[in-house]
Amino acid sequence: MQYFKLSVDIRNRADYEVDTLTYYLSEAGCESFETITEGDAVAVRLNAYISKTNYHLESLTPLLENFEFTVETMPDKDWNEEWEKNFFQPIVIDDQCVVHSTFHRDVPVMRYDIAINPQMAFGTGHHATTGCMMRWILETELKGKSVLDMGCGTSILGILAAMRGASPVLGIDVDDWCIRNSRENIALNKVDMQVLLGNAESLQGRRFDVVLANINRNILLGDMAAYVATLPEGGCLIMSGFYSEDIPMIDAEATRLGLSQTGVKMQDNWVAVKFVK
Repeated sequence: MQYFKLSVDIRNRADYEVDTLTYYLSEAGCESFETITEGDAVAVRLNAYISKTNYHLESLTPLLENFEFTVETMPDKDWNEEWEKNFFQPIVIDDQCVVHSTFHRDVPVMRYDIAINPQMAFGTGHHATTGCMMRWILETELKGKSVLDMGCGTSILGILAAMRGASPVLGIDVDDWCIRNSRENIALNKVDMQVLLGNAESLQGRRFDVVLANINRNILLGDMAAYVATLPEGGCLIMSGFYSEDIPMIDAEATRLGLSQTGVKMQDNWVAVKFVK
């Protein structure tokens, strides 16, 4: 499949600006992102990849009007296969869970074995936010509890929750590509989990014991009330997709909604925070 690369200059841009841009580019059809850094790990460029099928410059230009950007046509090749072979390596979480793809060999034997074929959907365990979320899942009692994987991506979080005994487990994502990939990964891992295309509005009338949301700060702040409304007293909300310096803002909104923070996990300044209602 042929892809286009949008190369966006993000020098001197605040994290929330980059997070917001990434979200809207994803909504517009971009399937994969990478941040290019220079010097002391300073982010200078955001590369976004979009298939020829989804590429419509007229819809992307308004999102990028305040940024300098270029568009490059990528060679026509299997980019999923290229990325998997060169970048996706098995990862072990807390000596309990291993995440790998179907083409990997000599995979370590762990209590929880998750096979993920990402197909450009977010969530292989390699990003710090996913790893932190998975550590919380491994520490949280989930047997017999209903779990929501909000913004599920590959559904790696919901799959691990199901392996830990959660039931029922539901994944929701705004991207139909993620829904298709989630269904493939759920079948691959032989777990009981459902997925549906939707957003925070899809939560109305639903109830969950645990909500997992690894998205980004602005979306979390905007949708946190909808997550909390699904929880009973004693229910748990675990969120990631933001930096340690964003915690006070997240905490303030969580407190306003009747949540109490119980802990933080951090990796490379990314954090996952656990709250109880």
